[in-house]
Amino acid sequence: MKKWMLMSLMLGLMLLVVACTGPQGVKGPEGPAGPPGPEGPQGPIGPAGAEGPAGKDASSEGAKYIGDQTCAGCHKELYDMYMKSGHPWKLNKIVAGQPPQYPFTKLEELPEGYTWDNILYVIGGYNWKARFVDKDGYIITDEPGKTGNAEYLNQWNFANKILEKPAGWVTYKSGTEKLAYDCGTCHATGYSPNGNQENISGLVGTWSQDGIRCEECHGPGGLHATNPQGFEMKIQRDPEECGSCHRRGEAENVNAKDGFIDHHEQYEELFQGKHSVLECVQCHDPHKGVVQLRQAGEQTTRIKCEQCHAEQARLVKNEIHAKMGVACIECHMPRIVKTAWGDVEKYSGDFRTHRMAINPTQIAQFSEDGTIALPEIGLDFACRHCHGGGLGTTKTDEELIAGATNYHSAHDGQP
Repeated sequence: MKKWMLMSLMLGLMLLVVACTGPQGVKGPEGPAGPPGPEGPQGPIGPAGAEGPAGKDASSEGAKYIGDQTCAGCHKELYDMYMKSGHPWKLNKIVAGQPPQYPFTKLEELPEGYTWDNILYVIGGYNWKARFVDKDGYIITDEPGKTGNAEYLNQWNFANKILEKPAGWVTYKSGTEKLAYDCGTCHATGYSPNGNQENISGLVGTWSQDGIRCEECHGPGGLHATNPQGFEMKIQRDPEECGSCHRRGEAENVNAKDGFIDHHEQYEELFQGKHSVLECVQCHDPHKGVVQLRQAGEQTTRIKCEQCHAEQARLVKNEIHAKMGVACIECHMPRIVKTAWGDVEKYSGDFRTHRMAINPTQIAQFSEDGTIALPEIGLDFACRHCHGGGLGTTKTDEELIAGATNYHSAHDGQP
């Protein structure tokens, strides 16, 4: 009985509570998310997808030749300086039928039969000489459409005051049929021997820029231009860098012909002497040419001979030389090299040798067949470009040997 009474009471209370409950209210804002539950087990691995395309190597993609005008954006002073040197003017493309505008020279004449509209390139023209390339990429050796004339005048030599030579035309492989232009290794930047520049048949190889520009010595600048601090340009001071162009063959021999050392052999000349231990840039600023420094009236080398050879500079046997202030290079770097003009009778070419040691008992300069220059400077060129070349009194071999012997040793009147 009591049990039923208790159950009735509870049922009544529940009905009372339900009767008193109001309607459902509006849903409140969602509370913050609870902490993540434990990670479940890994599901099965699905099949591999197709392989995507290969990515690009950033270094190879960016290592491109960009041209010296881009370099000038940050290095304007260096650019303006080196543009007055001879390097950029080794090869000059003719644009709109107009001749190149050189820093110190002017080209006005062309080989007979040609106009500027017939010329594709001028080789050189900076200081000593100029040759010309036709529209098919061949070096001009004869009149248009002709070949075989060995007397055809096709190389322009600028005037040389020292040798008293006026400007004029000379022959260069004249009459040769289709003389291809294959000089890009040392006349152009970023040269490759493969293919033909602009698909022009006579041009052997391809290149990124005409002439020897910034990137020929410093390497392609694409990466450096994009990230100057992350990618440094190549700076190579080893003489081999200069010697890659300033040589004609094996370094063991200095080639000669027609009574002179052939041009572009500075590396071979230095190789056989004591100065081979030096770096070219110790004497030469690679951004400044000798010609431009001479034009500006400045010292043409970074250091002078007497800065290393003080004792020899102080001890000079010939008092007349001392009073005249004869420079060391007049005897120790005579003009044995011929680039454009040379005068055998005056023992003088138009370019100074980089051989410097004089043998006071040696007269001649070349091997018997005239094809090899001897390792030391003989007195013909050391002395006779003055004493026999019309500048000083003529001397016999015996007089020259006597004057050259012990020239820089102590003697009467000197301590």
